[in-house]
Amino acid sequence: MLQGWIQIALTLMIVVAITPFFGQYMARVFMGQRTFLDPVLNPLDRAIFLLSGMRSREEMTGWQYSRAVLYSNLAMLMFIYLIFMLQGVLPFNPTGLRAPSWDLALHTAISFVTNTNQQHYSGETTYSYFSQFAALGFMMFTSAATGIAVAIAFIRGLTGRPLGNFYVDLTQAITRILLPISMVAALVFIAAGMPETLSGPAIVPTLDNPAVSQAIARGPVAHFEIIKELGENGGGFFGINSAHPFENPNGLTNLIELVAILSIPTSLIITYGIFANNLKQAWLVYSIPLAILVGFIVIAAIGEYQGNPAVNALLGSEAPNLEGKEVRFGWAQSALFAVFTTASMCGAVNSLHDSLMPNGGFVTLSNMFLQIVFGGQGTGTAYLFAYLILAVFVTGLMVGRTPEFLGRKIEKQEVVLASFLILLVHPIAILIPAAITLTFPEQLAGISNPGFHGLSQVIYEYASAAANNGSGLEGLGDATLWWNLSTSFSLLAGRYIPIVALLLLADNMSRKQPVPATAGTLRTDTGLFTGVTAGVILILGALTFFPVLALGPVAEAFQIAKGIG
Repeated sequence: MLQGWIQIALTLMIVVAITPFFGQYMARVFMGQRTFLDPVLNPLDRAIFLLSGMRSREEMTGWQYSRAVLYSNLAMLMFIYLIFMLQGVLPFNPTGLRAPSWDLALHTAISFVTNTNQQHYSGETTYSYFSQFAALGFMMFTSAATGIAVAIAFIRGLTGRPLGNFYVDLTQAITRILLPISMVAALVFIAAGMPETLSGPAIVPTLDNPAVSQAIARGPVAHFEIIKELGENGGGFFGINSAHPFENPNGLTNLIELVAILSIPTSLIITYGIFANNLKQAWLVYSIPLAILVGFIVIAAIGEYQGNPAVNALLGSEAPNLEGKEVRFGWAQSALFAVFTTASMCGAVNSLHDSLMPNGGFVTLSNMFLQIVFGGQGTGTAYLFAYLILAVFVTGLMVGRTPEFLGRKIEKQEVVLASFLILLVHPIAILIPAAITLTFPEQLAGISNPGFHGLSQVIYEYASAAANNGSGLEGLGDATLWWNLSTSFSLLAGRYIPIVALLLLADNMSRKQPVPATAGTLRTDTGLFTGVTAGVILILGALTFFPVLALGPVAEAFQIAKGIG
């Protein structure tokens, strides 16, 4: 037990330790300051701008930035959908895989363009090497960079700067952040035992009977794996994701993947502090998701360590819950991975989430409901500050003063936009399609475990889609026309409506004239205000989704405690 908790603590310490350095580096990149990679990458940037025909780097308004995001993402969506449908005649297809069904190809394309990577298929048996690296791998870079660009534009707007140029931000997010780290880490992964090859499956004799052969799937995995984690993409090259020994061979690769998952969303908060010239506030804001994360880790880890009471009764002793887990990771690293991947909206898994104890189900769902426990790539940071704006407004009402944030008044339009994207879009994208599905459980749902857990399976799938997470309770039969199309709605609504709202909110803030601070100004860089913000986050999240949690993992926990499950 002690060893597991030490592993968890050390991983958290590493994540926190790299935050200020990485946050400062990203601030320098997007503030146009010199970095150590400039001599190598400046020519690359210039070549990309020249080849793409982008001669102007003029500042964009909120609507212009939004249109650039939507148009570029639509073009990429059409590009990768075409690759999927022509897969059978394209190169690097050693196993001769044909094109998937139109609805599966559409769902996959939407899922990857939205940085969700929700998979209703098994990678090694559905998509060719070319589809994996030219379509899926390509989108892992561009969708992650889109999220980072939106976050930077949002931070600029909050701090009174112009929003910037989307195409410049997108390019620099790839060339200065995602690509260099991915190249180095991919080499480490290859040295640690991950394959990186275009050769077909390896044909080897079985252990039981050397006369019988079996095919072992492989492919260009190492480079795919690091951007999967670093970009909070989550989509696995293989069906069982990071539980596969080729995607996650040992403890070292598992540690690197865990740190990579949280490195960008945690560091972006410090990037904000540098833009705002207020690192004190950044660290106070940072403490909110960190405290929630630690609490959720404790809840999930205790549940996995204590195990299932029914199984323990049969064993005659208490044992960790190892169902659906790789023994090389055990209860601690499996629980930690589950919390990290749903807190960050990455979606990669090194264990079967469907086999988590109700504690773990409660935590993973809560992470996706809140979306700010460091949250999605870039957008999680923006959501966190949208909550901050709501907290300023609520506090201003309580003390009878005009709410201000960073010297700019919070008025009706800002409150409407913040409330819209936090209180309305996310619940609609989850609860409405889930209600329709549960109305026709036999025809639509595909639930493998009826009862309270079955409800969790359905809600989890839509929460994962709307939060752009991508993980799932894989006992669910989701490879159907209904699931492909209905989750596509949640994917699109959960990604693009909030992005447009965030950019418009940032644009409004950037245009406001700063108001001089007075004795009556509400300071937002205090411990008291940070506590109020944390309360607003938890209360709003609990009020919206607690009934679903009560009917799902909470009810399941009571059922197991009574010895029924």
